[in-house]
Amino acid sequence: MIKTIQFRNKEKENRRRTMNFDIYKELKEAAGKSEVLTQEMLSGHTTFRVGGPADYFVAVKDAQAVQNVTALCISKQIPYYILGNGSNILAGDGGYRGVIIQFGKEMSDIEVLEDGTIRAQAGALMSKIANAAYEKALGGFEFAAGIPGSIGGAMVMNAGAYGGEMKDVVNSVTVLTKENEIRVLTNKEMEFGYRTSAVAKNGYIVLEVELKLHEASREEIKEKMDDLKNRRITKQPLEFPSAGSTFKRPEGNFAGKLIEEAGLRGFVVGGAQVSEKHCGFVINREKATAKDVTELMNEVIKRVKENSGIELEPEVKRLGEF
Repeated sequence: MIKTIQFRNKEKENRRRTMNFDIYKELKEAAGKSEVLTQEMLSGHTTFRVGGPADYFVAVKDAQAVQNVTALCISKQIPYYILGNGSNILAGDGGYRGVIIQFGKEMSDIEVLEDGTIRAQAGALMSKIANAAYEKALGGFEFAAGIPGSIGGAMVMNAGAYGGEMKDVVNSVTVLTKENEIRVLTNKEMEFGYRTSAVAKNGYIVLEVELKLHEASREEIKEKMDDLKNRRITKQPLEFPSAGSTFKRPEGNFAGKLIEEAGLRGFVVGGAQVSEKHCGFVINREKATAKDVTELMNEVIKRVKENSGIELEPEVKRLGEF
């Protein structure tokens, strides 16, 4: 009886491996020259440095590869997720059962036009776009210089800092719809709101962003960028891995302030900790797991609610199996 069970389990495992290999071959064909990996650890692709293996990981090189891979996933009913710099993500310890489509170095071109317009592919880092704007004496993007993410991810959540938001500088956004069609959305059609947009609401995939900035002196731009950089260094725990601000700002209040008032500065669960420098950040202090971070966040939400009556809402997105 034991031998029969072992045989059946082995047969089932062989079928699973064959199916997975077939999917891998189809992904390779759909991805073209893009790299396709299996069992890639998400901890190496998120700023939190947390996360287990993804079944498949495709580092796309161009828009055609994005269209082909997403079309394949839809036709085969395979879950997929678009990943940029991984700066606002908490990936589960169990990894991701499906296909991670990463916009990275291969889709990060930045072009500055004569009329002050900047075109950037979805994988372009905010810091590099800010530097490109500075080099061409274009102001308005200084606030984004220290945001640790890609422009594609910034469109999803209308990223912002120090009084500036994406809605203030976006002219248009080129997206791939769920119907696998390419559309160009105006600023108005993007429906920007606090940490949301039409991209988030409709499940669009950002391919390219066009920014409209204004002329400014390089000295003024550098002064603003240096000032914001210094403020980040002194107030934010940049020396530790994190996903940035962990909780959304409650209306009329601040998450960090509420967490501190609940007596949670430096609070620890496993390798995760509420930052002692800024209570609005949960950091990976020492080999934290997603379980550590999740338990810590849940305890923070509970204690803040007990202390202030306000229920904090996570800003960090959960990805995969926990």
